[in-house]
Amino acid sequence: MGRVGVVTFPGSLDDGDAARAVRLAGGEPVRLWHGDADLKGVDAVVLPGGFSYGDYLRCGAIARFAPVMEPLVDAARGGLPVLGICNGFQVLCEAHLLPGALVRNDHRTFRCTDQRLRVEASTAWTSEYAAGEEVVIPLKNGEGGYLADEATLDRLEGEGLVALRYVVPEGGRNPNGSARDIAGITNAAGNVVGLMPHPEHAVEAGYGPDPRTGTAGTDGLRIFSSALRQLVA
Repeated sequence: MGRVGVVTFPGSLDDGDAARAVRLAGGEPVRLWHGDADLKGVDAVVLPGGFSYGDYLRCGAIARFAPVMEPLVDAARGGLPVLGICNGFQVLCEAHLLPGALVRNDHRTFRCTDQRLRVEASTAWTSEYAAGEEVVIPLKNGEGGYLADEATLDRLEGEGLVALRYVVPEGGRNPNGSARDIAGITNAAGNVVGLMPHPEHAVEAGYGPDPRTGTAGTDGLRIFSSALRQLVA
């Protein structure tokens, strides 16, 4: 059974949900506090969604200096699977484990919806999805617009580092103004992934997205089981 650390920052909202998702996927969640100086020997780490202290300056800008981030950054660069969800995605960008930044939604309002996504890259966290598979995962954010300079965006596209993309109806717009409809990205090694939607809220039938979306409400579970399968492979 893989041991997956779930970091709690002051302001985290979805750390309990992330731990539950790890458990439902067959792993052992290990609670990590932002002030911990080590990762307690975990096999992977999840930076959950919600908020983190200092977000009023810029989301994730202060949390990236938390004591737990120093060993996490080193471990991630060494190959440790790390997943950043929503605010966790923002923290990963601020820590320069992933390029770009997340900014306020272009419509300046909070968005909460069941969002259709397309899986575009096989990574430590998406290997159980088929290339091009469409899934439905809840999205809830006010500062979820992914931006980067054109050279970075071209590199992400050219090197296959866009992990997930918003599925947008013809003539429509993605839910937050993200460049090129990007919902999640990965590093070149595929072990670090950040995404704005919340897979931990789509892990159990009857408690995930509305069945009218055409899913069983469990599309997010494979995010966690993908990493766990890799750990025992």
